Amino acid sequence: MSCWEQLLNSERRKPKPDKAQKTGESKSTDARTEIERDYDRILFSTPVRRLADKTQVFPLERNDSVRTRLTHSYEVSNLARSLGVILAFDDKIITDEALKSERNLPAILAAIGLAHDLGNPPFGHQGEQAIQAWFADNPDVLKDSELNEAMKQDFIKFEGNAQTLRLLTRLQLIDGEYGLNLTYATLAALMKYPTASDKIDKNHVAKKKHGYFQSEKEIVAEVWGKTGLSDGVRHPLTYVMEACDDIAYAVVDAEDAVKKGLVSFSDLMSYLEHHGNGDEVAGKVVKDACDRHKKYRAESGLSPAELNDISMQKFRVDAIGVMIRDVRDAYENQKDKIMDGSLASDLLTVSRSSKLCELLKKFDKEHAYVHRSVLEVELTGYNTIRGLMDFLWGAIHQRTKPEILSSRRSTPFASYAYNRISENYRRIFENKDEDDENPLPVRYKECQLLTDMISGMTDSFALSLYDELKQYYVPRES
Repeated sequence: MSCWEQLLNSERRKPKPDKAQKTGESKSTDARTEIERDYDRILFSTPVRRLADKTQVFPLERNDSVRTRLTHSYEVSNLARSLGVILAFDDKIITDEALKSERNLPAILAAIGLAHDLGNPPFGHQGEQAIQAWFADNPDVLKDSELNEAMKQDFIKFEGNAQTLRLLTRLQLIDGEYGLNLTYATLAALMKYPTASDKIDKNHVAKKKHGYFQSEKEIVAEVWGKTGLSDGVRHPLTYVMEACDDIAYAVVDAEDAVKKGLVSFSDLMSYLEHHGNGDEVAGKVVKDACDRHKKYRAESGLSPAELNDISMQKFRVDAIGVMIRDVRDAYENQKDKIMDGSLASDLLTVSRSSKLCELLKKFDKEHAYVHRSVLEVELTGYNTIRGLMDFLWGAIHQRTKPEILSSRRSTPFASYAYNRISENYRRIFENKDEDDENPLPVRYKECQLLTDMISGMTDSFALSLYDELKQYYVPRES
């Protein structure tokens, strides 16, 4: 069992130089804790800004009030920080003053809430499915004797959570090969699924997907060693962030569907009331929301559209508040299992708000995600990613000297397309890794450059690059 001293390990993978000893400078006056600095490093990073043009639920949305992946991440970060304040100040889950829990718990939860979706490709979950489907439909790409089963599964079951860890530890350039060089505590808490792609277990919440690629397995082992965690054992705060993520998308996806005019506030209330089956929490939230709605309609003089909007906003505030309270209580009730890593379900499932959250997710799935306008644009995104992967795979793989990754491309189109790949990603791909503790087969590195590039795109850039490359592409004769 890990202790909080390990779990909040504020050391970084790249040791901090002793400036005072080497240069004679005075000690830094930065009053932030190391974990507070993690949040700031993430906030100012390029991938966070790209989230503004990445789909949350509704792809290519032109309504500014509907969430993007960025606004969703801000909301998750805010909810997680708020729960961190409650756990640190009200519940006092950490009593060691040296760990500065009143500052570090809210900070680490805010950081992982902000970062949790950074690795997701464009067009939401359709992007992940498009990548997975491309590898499934091109099995020859992974027919290489040097690829073990875990390496193959990294791509067949491509996962945005694993890409997030890779992005923050390798692909961002602040501290060279250390990426953003975040603390061990933040990296550990960030791993929602602390297991490899060949060890997935759908019956355990921490293993139902994979949280790292084989390219980062040595980094993960180092993080586990420094925080006292291990394969399949989550950091306790990961449960909290996951709950905040579930709360945010369950409630606000319904709100966004109302904002888009796909459903009405009354549709949602009727659904919750009909399917609630007497659940106390869901019943009270619905009753309070309907009572407010009737009062606004009788007294406010609002138009039907305004009435719909304000009632939905008030419901969102109330529902989130109730679920946050119940998650806090669930954490208290399950803290022993959380601390020893034996809790096999998520916090919302074992909370009083379990039914309310379940109903909201079902409503979103049945009445928002399957709307024709959503499906049409999702299909555009899906086909765009598949097409880009066709173009870029040739650009990566077609070299005059296959053993030399930086060698000249063998066709004019391959040369052009290869140079449209991020220079930083190409540099990492082309670097020799003879001294690396985790040397990778050429084919693995080729596939990973492809997924690095696709995952880093925004929705708009993906569409633009696809149109650009399509006009120059000529299929090779078989």
